[in-house]
Amino acid sequence: NVARGKLLREAEVAAELALGTIAGAALDVFEHEPLDPASPLWDLPNVIITPHTSAFRRDYWEVVVDLFAENIARFVRGEPLLNIVDKEAGY
Repeated sequence: NVARGKLLREAEVAAELALGTIAGAALDVFEHEPLDPASPLWDLPNVIITPHTSAFRRDYWEVVVDLFAENIARFVRGEPLLNIVDKEAGY
């Protein structure tokens, strides 16, 4: 899961991973962050946990700066901005 923590029901996923119903998982976001040290996900050999960094890539800053510059230009022209955050949806 590299989307939103609200999409993951951790207890159910952990149970299915432990049973082998789900073969494996790579998880970058969780219902509550940081992931509780007592979470069973930490102890499962078929789980990879990353520290909420899946969005980062080699050209991350180039992309972010380009988007920022484009949004400044759009603001000056009175146009709608790109990638507006929906605070109610949480992203």
